[in-house]
Amino acid sequence: MARTVSVWVALAAIVCFLTAISAEESSESKEFVLTMDQSNFADTVSKHDFVVVEFYAPWCGHCKNLAPEYEKAASILSKHDPPIILAKVDANEEANKELANQYEVGGYPTLKIFRNGGKNVQEYKGPREADGIVEYLKKQSGPASAEIKSAEDASNLIDDKKIVIVGVFPKFSGEEFENFIALAEKLRSDYEFGHTLDAKYLLRGESSVTGPVVRLFKPFDELFVDFKDFNVEALEKFVEESSIPIVTLFNTDPSNHPFVGKFFNSPYVKVMLFANLSSEGVDSLKSKYREVAELYKGQGISFLLGDVEASQSAFQYFGVQESQVPLIIIQSTDGKKKYLKPNLEADHIAPWVRDYKEGKVPPYVKSEPIPEENNGPVKVVVADTLEDMVFKSGKNVLLEFYAPWCGHCKTLAPILDEVAVHYEKDGNVLIGKLDATANDIVDENFDVRGYPTVYFRSANGNVTPYEGDRTKEDFIDFIEKNRDKAVHQESVKDEL
Repeated sequence: MARTVSVWVALAAIVCFLTAISAEESSESKEFVLTMDQSNFADTVSKHDFVVVEFYAPWCGHCKNLAPEYEKAASILSKHDPPIILAKVDANEEANKELANQYEVGGYPTLKIFRNGGKNVQEYKGPREADGIVEYLKKQSGPASAEIKSAEDASNLIDDKKIVIVGVFPKFSGEEFENFIALAEKLRSDYEFGHTLDAKYLLRGESSVTGPVVRLFKPFDELFVDFKDFNVEALEKFVEESSIPIVTLFNTDPSNHPFVGKFFNSPYVKVMLFANLSSEGVDSLKSKYREVAELYKGQGISFLLGDVEASQSAFQYFGVQESQVPLIIIQSTDGKKKYLKPNLEADHIAPWVRDYKEGKVPPYVKSEPIPEENNGPVKVVVADTLEDMVFKSGKNVLLEFYAPWCGHCKTLAPILDEVAVHYEKDGNVLIGKLDATANDIVDENFDVRGYPTVYFRSANGNVTPYEGDRTKEDFIDFIEKNRDKAVHQESVKDEL
């Protein structure tokens, strides 16, 4: 009998062990990230107050790196009360491209937060690793502004590395408070907000104010600023202008990176001084630069000071060399025009910026070297040859703006080769390509916002974007419909 009991106990233990393994395998195999597409997107989003959606492309390396972190975060957040839903959409799928366009997906991965059944859509601006995603989304799914009831609450919210906006009110009701909460909802993905009935809890500023007043804390310049206009637009403008340093520092310190991002995303003219910040004599340069920045404060111009060590990607983008530092670059509000002053001295800064403001500085155009040989079927166009090869050539030109890393561009390349071969004996048609990452596009005829972008300029000067299918036959049909017929007929006469 004892042996029988022992056998049953052993069997029960094995069954429990196998069940545990099965449950563990089931948990591991379950996907917590919800897959959505055009067919179920609107219905799914409309049913939830808070959904995070990743728009991705299967070939995108950054998307592949994010995938396991995103899945891990989704698993953790599925246990949150209430659960936080993480979803994904393959924006590379033809059926989903309308969705990607609707939500202005310009690169991969793009993450969006959909609130209130999709009525409010915000950019995800948090970390890309699982623990950071979880922490960020827990805050984002909670109240837009946290109540500060003690000095401890204030110290937990306000530190010396981020911008925090706090509203001080005599009561948590009324138009001022409602407008403050509306501001917090609108800007919550960019800033942290708090509200309190007692200013004595706050770390800096006058403690006797009863409000209503908005106090913005920041880790630079004057450290805090008060504001009393509770019009929502006025509040938003105040926050945006106050959250950009007089001079943004671009170095290897990660705590500065959010402010660098705000600088480059701002709608203002951008002035950038790049220098070796550890070199002798740099203090004079920095001092003169700050004087100029303070002089133009409030005039729609932002200033950045970049250390050479952290600025290599910027050098590559602007097409400049380290040998040119100290170097000032000014970029126009639309990003299309740039102005350059290399190897400058401290005393050059103020007069050169003044000359720029007075329209006396010519724009700088980044260009690849003109190729010594250009014998391929698709001709290489660079910024310095754009005028001659496209606008003054007297030819009908199909021009592709591409990026070397772009997968769609690589797919299109052999097709354009075939189109170029088709027109090999037609001297009035030219098929060209321009690397838009290595050459500035200053001509207003071309609006390049993604890759590949294709334009056609007929011999008589009409510029038309190509928006058809990317097949040899479709390109040829488009060229024939849009080319300058008079030039083509003249060419035929000459051959006869």
